[in-house]
Amino acid sequence: MLELKNISWSTPDGRKVLDSVSLTIPESGLTAITGPNGGGKTTLAKIIAGIERPQDGRIFFDGEDITDLDVTERARRGISYAFQQPVRFKGITVRDLLEIASGGTLDEKTLCSLLSKVGLCARDYEEREVNASLSGGEIKRIEIASVLARGTKLSVFDEPEAGIDLWSFQGLIDAFQEIRKAPDRAEIIISHQERILSVADRIAVIENGRLAEEGRREDILPHLISSAHCPVCPSASIRRDS
Repeated sequence: MLELKNISWSTPDGRKVLDSVSLTIPESGLTAITGPNGGGKTTLAKIIAGIERPQDGRIFFDGEDITDLDVTERARRGISYAFQQPVRFKGITVRDLLEIASGGTLDEKTLCSLLSKVGLCARDYEEREVNASLSGGEIKRIEIASVLARGTKLSVFDEPEAGIDLWSFQGLIDAFQEIRKAPDRAEIIISHQERILSVADRIAVIENGRLAEEGRREDILPHLISSAHCPVCPSASIRRDS
């Protein structure tokens, strides 16, 4: 489905953030991207979504070269992205946002299902504006719900666990599992959270701007966990808590 070929990106002052990263995302299943803070994970997610453009390398989606397409064109082709710091929309209600994302009117059952997956009650939130009155955690959950509502070929989530409490976290895991089982949908999750990594099909580790390793969860996760207690290990940032 998605193929990244030799992706490189540097900051304006010349600091190399990504250095020739090549990665293939299959047409279904969950790929978790993890690694030390500052390693380039979020930048890679933004490049996939079209928010940033690579300075070198090419990106292919369903066989089409989308390297030069912007975020809007990529969205039209079936790529959704949930920001680490979501955008707020004054004058748009939660219901409005989810209906825009889904492309049609949502009945109460569907709206409730989408919001309950991220730990929110539709009755309390559907008519609230997506503005500064919402906390950071609330706006994060609503954005994740909007990505779920779109049902696109590829959904990219950047640290979705941020702002999600312990009791809502299992619902989020269940939502990711639901996408994971769909034969024609894939998801990429940027995360340090062990419970998310443990339900992934594949794990890619980005370290110092390079793809350090990539493979099946059962091959990669055990040694990530074993090294998580070592303060100098690249994977020491893996989190067991929610």
